Amino acid sequence: MNIKDYIRLYFHMVKYNIMAQMEYKVNFLLSVFTEVGFLLAKSLYIIVVFSIGLSINGATPDQILMFIGSYTIITGIMDSVYYPNIASIPSYVQNGELDIYLTKPVSCQFLCSFRKFDIGLGIPNVLAGVIMVVISWGRTGTDVSIINIVGYICFTLVGCIVTYPLLIIPTILAFRLIRVDALQNIIFALWDFNNMPMAIYHKNMQRIGVFLIPIFLITNFAPMFVFGILPKAYMLYSIVAIPLFVWISILLWNKAIKNYSSASS
Repeated sequence: MNIKDYIRLYFHMVKYNIMAQMEYKVNFLLSVFTEVGFLLAKSLYIIVVFSIGLSINGATPDQILMFIGSYTIITGIMDSVYYPNIASIPSYVQNGELDIYLTKPVSCQFLCSFRKFDIGLGIPNVLAGVIMVVISWGRTGTDVSIINIVGYICFTLVGCIVTYPLLIIPTILAFRLIRVDALQNIIFALWDFNNMPMAIYHKNMQRIGVFLIPIFLITNFAPMFVFGILPKAYMLYSIVAIPLFVWISILLWNKAIKNYSSASS
């Protein structure tokens, strides 16, 4: 299969997932309302920032709002696209369901990583995040230029893509360990480091969060670009990061598959 076939297959899977969710509208609405509840809890960060007039390394509360909004957008995408699949991989390995995917004429990694799609988890976060970014853009008086808009979208896409290897690489340990719940919980805990600009952390931690575990690359680069504070070295690195970390995830997955022993045999 070529790339076009995989794109077509993915959109078919998305369509069938949405159709299946619409058959059970009560469950869909409960999922949306639950996520809205989590979103309201997260909004406490915004209340704190504006109530105390918090300024981080020169960033005003209005600028910080764009960082929080970017985090919220990508969290919504992560919840819809990645989380339902990544969370299921350990069970595929343990109960032997992975055997079925290995027999399909499609990449096993692709099926395990993108078969599920939960629109209910993503809608509230993406909408709320976009509203935050638009409000921040207006209140800070940032130039609404083609360069800024395209740059913001591109760096947001970079963050969405890099999110995948960040989540899948630790999950691959499920092929070796019985349970990886604790490790997955650590990764999702690290995810919340993106709530605020990375400038609040020590320089060494920033370097680790950009180059080693690219958690800050995911949601910080887009607003930093818009505000004109993204170093050129980071811009170049973001181009390298996508193929680098995706390649590492594919390499580790293929190695794990070679050593995989069927749970049903």
